[in-house]
Amino acid sequence: MKKILIFYAAYGGGHLSAARSIKEYLEDNYKDVEVGLVDCMKYVNKTVEKITTTAYNEMAKNIPWAWGKIYSKAQKGPIAHISNASNKVMALKLNKLLQEFKPDVVISTHPFGSQMCTVLKKSGKINCKIATVMTDYAPHDQWLVNSSLVDCFFVAHDGMKKALVEKGIVEDKIFATGIPLSNRFLKHYNKPEILEEFDLKEDKKTILFFAGRGIWSW
Repeated sequence: MKKILIFYAAYGGGHLSAARSIKEYLEDNYKDVEVGLVDCMKYVNKTVEKITTTAYNEMAKNIPWAWGKIYSKAQKGPIAHISNASNKVMALKLNKLLQEFKPDVVISTHPFGSQMCTVLKKSGKINCKIATVMTDYAPHDQWLVNSSLVDCFFVAHDGMKKALVEKGIVEDKIFATGIPLSNRFLKHYNKPEILEEFDLKEDKKTILFFAGRGIWSW
């Protein structure tokens, strides 16, 4: 039986949603796999995880321009160096879980997971395959730390694949698969029942805003 460990981090809901979708697909389609799902930041340090996720949520909601600045600066310079140094320390804690679970493959939907695993792989502490699922629509350099030690990159579209090739990533390691979605989006639903449930009119257009929680019709 193959063992697969999926890492995410709770900075926004996208990383967790993608991780859950991957786990769901693997368990539904492969009966010979054991799949684990772990918040890598919460595992290595609950206090740091709580502080940083709270800060992220508040900044993203109230001062998104400031978060944009930090996001941009995190790719290079002092913030990147601090992040990389801290990941080396936290990787030692993460190694305990990896040695206990002994995965054949580690899949990360957040760059911190990939970074910590490549640190461990570089030092010879793990030798499993490492796959990075980029849950962004443009490449961010934090995703590419120790990229030579990552076996596969899964990206949102062909434009990202081209951008990674330009950054020196071997093309054969990059797969433009889109960002993982729940299989609920693949199911067929009864249209009349849905219209009735949400009090919608068949002769009017309906717009669904995925980022919000409302449905408007006219």
